[in-house]
Amino acid sequence: MSMSNPKTPEQSANELKRKLGLGAVIALGVGTTVGSGIFSSLGEVANAAGSSLFLVLAFLIGGLLQIPANFCYAELASAFPEDGGQYVYFKEAGSRPLAFLCGWISFWATDPPSISIMALAIANYLAFFIPVHGLVLRFVAVAFVLIFMMMHLRSVEGGGKFQTVITALKIIPFVLIIGIGIFFIKGELFLSSAPLATVTATGFTALMAGISATTWSFDGMAAACYMSGEIREPKKNLPKGLILTAFIVLGLYVGLTVVASGLLSVDELAASEAPIALLASKIPVIGNYAGTIVAIMAVIVVIGSLSSCIMFQPRIEYAMARDGLFFKSFGKVHPKYETPYFSILVQCAVAIVLIFASSLSDLLGYFTLVALLKNFLTFGTIIVLRNKAHYKPAYRMPARPLMVGIAMVITGTLIWSTFIWAPLAGIACAVIAVVTGLPVYYFWESKNKKAAGK
Repeated sequence: MSMSNPKTPEQSANELKRKLGLGAVIALGVGTTVGSGIFSSLGEVANAAGSSLFLVLAFLIGGLLQIPANFCYAELASAFPEDGGQYVYFKEAGSRPLAFLCGWISFWATDPPSISIMALAIANYLAFFIPVHGLVLRFVAVAFVLIFMMMHLRSVEGGGKFQTVITALKIIPFVLIIGIGIFFIKGELFLSSAPLATVTATGFTALMAGISATTWSFDGMAAACYMSGEIREPKKNLPKGLILTAFIVLGLYVGLTVVASGLLSVDELAASEAPIALLASKIPVIGNYAGTIVAIMAVIVVIGSLSSCIMFQPRIEYAMARDGLFFKSFGKVHPKYETPYFSILVQCAVAIVLIFASSLSDLLGYFTLVALLKNFLTFGTIIVLRNKAHYKPAYRMPARPLMVGIAMVITGTLIWSTFIWAPLAGIACAVIAVVTGLPVYYFWESKNKKAAGK
């Protein structure tokens, strides 16, 4: 038996329908993960790993180490196939305050800012073709938010189909670069273990630094968990989709690094601000069009990520509202479109306001520590839930203690490195989240108790 509160007649009337299949699960995960970060992460990882060989190994090992996290999410999603993702898992583990804080932080600190940043990134990439800047550029970003807001507001099936198409389109250019570039690989570069000219660490230390630098490139693979309540046959499609997502992203990134390491020296990769553009320029068949091709790739890639975030992120507040832990209107489902329209509208409205704010990326960066702590605790919920009678996952991950341990160690390592990077900012944001969130939580809980006559 679930620990969730019984549904009221009004909540039952606002149920979202299961309209998405396996393809949407994969499209959400791959579409969210393969974002603008990959256009710079090759250079960052090359700089950290220090050699071509270690660059490839870093992405391979880094991707393999991310698979246990997807195993964890696959098990949790099969046990609780409902909208809300992490919020639901904390709630079912018995911690409503922590569940509320998870959603509270997502709404105010990470989700709308991520939409704003991606919309601005699209506008900046479009500037390669159309000279826009200043206020006009920001209005272009707003237009993209409005377009995808309307699409995902009007139809979850239509949004799912678009997400599947745009994800396929964003993968095709990478596959072409890999497929064509592999025929021009220079063995002496690919097999080279010569260190970077400015390398400060070698051997195992350098490899570990490279693996750590890949981690953000794999973030976002569990996006579909936030829409579990809208996935058909969730106990089958969610685990399968999450695991396939992990292997698709791993194959894509490893293939890209193999070709990059076979066409460019590690010094070239580490020094480049646009390593994929540099890589494309080295492939004879497409070299003359490298700039245009990469600009188009960037636009498509970020459009896919923006669409994905607008599609799944509002489901957190929708789930909270249905449990009486957020504004009641966020739990409303449009009678015609059958989408959580109010939650989508408000989240996009906040994002549009933030488009005109300054230091937006800094704000998102400051809350990174809090977001990582949420991930770490999410994996820990499996340890708590496994002894509860209502925890009956349809999918059980292999070697559960080992998989959970790896997921928590990897996330713990990121927490430590992020804390070292910005300790005061991270602590300040954690304190702000708790200080602002807990009073609101207890206010809503007191209202729920009064409504229940307790």
